[in-house]
Amino acid sequence: MKRKLIAAIGIAGMIFSVVACGGDDSDGDSGKKAGADGFKGETLTVWAMDGSTPPGWTKDLTAAFEKQTGAKLKFETQQWNGIQQKITTALSEENPPDVIEVGNTQTPAYAATGGLADLSALKSEIGADWTAALNESSVYDGKQYAAPWYFANRVVIYNKKVWADAGIKDTPKTRDEFFKDLQAIEKKTDAEPIYLPGQNWYFFDGLTIGQGADLVKKDGDKYVSNLADPKVAKAMEIYKEYQSYSKAPKDKDEATPQQAEVFAKGKAGAFIGMGWEAGTAIAANKDIEKNIGYFTIPGETADKPEGVFLGGSNFAVAAGSKKQELAKEFLKLALSDKFEGALAKENGVIPNKESLQTNLSANPAAVAAAPAAAGGGTTPLIPEWAAVENAPNPIKTYMTAVLNGKSPAEAAKQVEAEINKRLSQTS
Repeated sequence: MKRKLIAAIGIAGMIFSVVACGGDDSDGDSGKKAGADGFKGETLTVWAMDGSTPPGWTKDLTAAFEKQTGAKLKFETQQWNGIQQKITTALSEENPPDVIEVGNTQTPAYAATGGLADLSALKSEIGADWTAALNESSVYDGKQYAAPWYFANRVVIYNKKVWADAGIKDTPKTRDEFFKDLQAIEKKTDAEPIYLPGQNWYFFDGLTIGQGADLVKKDGDKYVSNLADPKVAKAMEIYKEYQSYSKAPKDKDEATPQQAEVFAKGKAGAFIGMGWEAGTAIAANKDIEKNIGYFTIPGETADKPEGVFLGGSNFAVAAGSKKQELAKEFLKLALSDKFEGALAKENGVIPNKESLQTNLSANPAAVAAAPAAAGGGTTPLIPEWAAVENAPNPIKTYMTAVLNGKSPAEAAKQVEAEINKRLSQTS
């Protein structure tokens, strides 16, 4: 799941055309009713990303939808490469796909164009117990423009053998316990306690969420950098302490080199990553599989896990779709406990309700991820954030500067002008 917002200039350029054609349902299905044959003869088109719709779930949902509505259901699989511009273009056209899977951090940018239908009434009907942190990205300017579908977040992936060699008998429940375990690995083994490069930016974002920090703030009618906030500085100090137990480069991110492939060599006690990265490690070294374990990133106290960045997807309805009511019938079914739970079980993703997390019991990585979801968050949910993460990401520059000896305040001052410049690009 790639989590980059649409390029701000692309969104700004499409606003007029999306608004111009969106929302006209004069030839739509507003007069039709749910029930068998209620939408007979219609076909609902759903754009879903590659890997999001497992075969069993798709087959069962399609059968249930067609039986319940009399309409046909057509899934069209999309690739992540170029998807932002493709969706932006589709939303500006006369006949867009009816339902679209959109990345959670992308949702506000699409909503800002007027290209998404208001789903506030649907939220009242079926979303009373959606996990608040997971629903946050579906809300823009006080209205519900999407529905939370599935999510994932980072966990600690660790080498059980290294931990046993260090005499560690249990996984840590607090951040201080975690640091003590890393100290034990450092003193009692030849392994690198944790592999953590200096620019694992989404882990850092999770730490800022854990501190209750915001990366931007309002200055009049515009957003500006908030890196100088003491809460952000505290998050960076925590990151620095973690990184002190690593030999990883301070000026690289987790993909340079791929951290799971480094871990696969068996010389590191742990790394912080997505659960699927364990598969990357196993592909690089089959022998590592028997030693892999997972645990929730611990927070300051045992009752509250560390903050995490929530990557995931929402379902949205195109404002220009002529099948608004049929699209809502699809969402009611796809997001029902039956099918939301089935997706969680088949794909190992975090569902939109805490009560459905029992479906993750056979997936140890998802079990480790789930406890942190309720306290998770995202990058700033504003269209203006789009340009900030473009390479070279100034927040990565900030992180490296702190790790190389600058104070958080000095490092923030070094990059804030660039962040503010990027934030102003769509103002």
